[in-house]
Amino acid sequence: MSVGDEVRTEQGKPQQSLGTSAARNLATTTKSVPQMQEISSRWLLRTLPWVDVQGGTYRVNRRLTFAVGDGRITFVKTGDQVEVIPAELGELPALRSYEDDEVLTELARRCRQRDFAPGEVIADFGNQTNEVYLLAHGRVEKIGTGPYGDDAVLGVLADGSYFGEQALLDPDAIWEYTARADTACTVLILSRQDFGQVAERADSLREHLQRLRSIPAQQTNKYGEKEVALAAGHSGEPDIPHTFVDYEARPREYELSIAQTVLRIHSRVADLYNQPMNQTEQQLRLTVEALKERQEHELVNNREFGLLHNCEYDQRLQPHDGVPSPDDMDELLSRRRSTKLFLAHPRAISAFGRELNKRGLVPESVEIGGNRIPTWRGVPIYPCNKIPVSEARTTSIIAMRTGEADQGVVGLRQSGLPDEIEPSLSVRFMGINEQAIIKYLVTAYYSAAVLVPDALGVLENVEIGRWR
Repeated sequence: MSVGDEVRTEQGKPQQSLGTSAARNLATTTKSVPQMQEISSRWLLRTLPWVDVQGGTYRVNRRLTFAVGDGRITFVKTGDQVEVIPAELGELPALRSYEDDEVLTELARRCRQRDFAPGEVIADFGNQTNEVYLLAHGRVEKIGTGPYGDDAVLGVLADGSYFGEQALLDPDAIWEYTARADTACTVLILSRQDFGQVAERADSLREHLQRLRSIPAQQTNKYGEKEVALAAGHSGEPDIPHTFVDYEARPREYELSIAQTVLRIHSRVADLYNQPMNQTEQQLRLTVEALKERQEHELVNNREFGLLHNCEYDQRLQPHDGVPSPDDMDELLSRRRSTKLFLAHPRAISAFGRELNKRGLVPESVEIGGNRIPTWRGVPIYPCNKIPVSEARTTSIIAMRTGEADQGVVGLRQSGLPDEIEPSLSVRFMGINEQAIIKYLVTAYYSAAVLVPDALGVLENVEIGRWR
């Protein structure tokens, strides 16, 4: 700009004072620390009781149990044809722990596919049970007789469930309920006749079935555990039963999982650009935040120890009307004592709130850590965006009893690591390479364990997109 030229404002008038854009060159700006959208509330990490694990492994010892077959079956779909994965038949009570691949493949081959329309009866109460039904897709209601003679819904089955499994072990079994298709259903049917024909030719299967039938039912309690013989209400001098508490010979062991990354920072940045905030500290802070987000994701979704995959089948419930109603939440609560918390995707919490509004109910809330958390029956419902939402706009709601003292769910970690900045989370200096880049190894060790099956329950296939 030459001498004599006038600076004019946007309105075309001569500028009479120093502009703000020029003044900023001499001013010290006020900055925020780097922000990160990925950071969430991480209520699971904050509420889960953590147990220090020495040696990297946590063993869950339980009473000896004869309970079998509480699993979920997986299928393969090719076009409109559905097949069961042979090894998945091992989830049936009669085939649990049976590992002859050839026999399982033959049984899978004999399963025949059938489709049922909504409202169609699959099996009638009182009839003889001659077939096992493997539910590949759809929802099935178990209908029984209520206390006043009317029909009552005893339960809802969904993808991966099975029913009629008693047909494989008991030739005199009858249907104790009516199975009715609630939606269009695709099932695979294995008849007792086909099962028997395979067993006649397979010595290993016959021996396996004999071992199962040799377990006396009276020696187990309702949880499948070996019964403790007791006497009560007697008088005189009867013989007092002798007993002992037997343990599982091969208890489950949980090994600590790991999440790691190598953070790289150029030494020039670390040396020259540390005011007003330390670049290395900010890089580490954001890296640790991302690591914790992944840690919570794994605790929910990991197939080995994640909550969604380690819930027993009889603790998995289906909503009776698709949406998460107060009745479904009550049913979820009734499956365990001392439920400490619910975990739900924020959209599931919103869907539950809509159902409460329809009924004119106002949930209570509690203040936890400066946050107002909604509750149901006094149990807080924590948001957790790590619980997946499917393309069909369905999700799950988790209920847990927590803590070792209550035989609940516990988090696992190992404190006292070298260069530890938090329990079970360390940052190790790895040196400087030829390009003057500083490297730090950031590591987190973690896992989760379910001490007894009823400590964890899941309400599955919850609809979150229904507004009417």
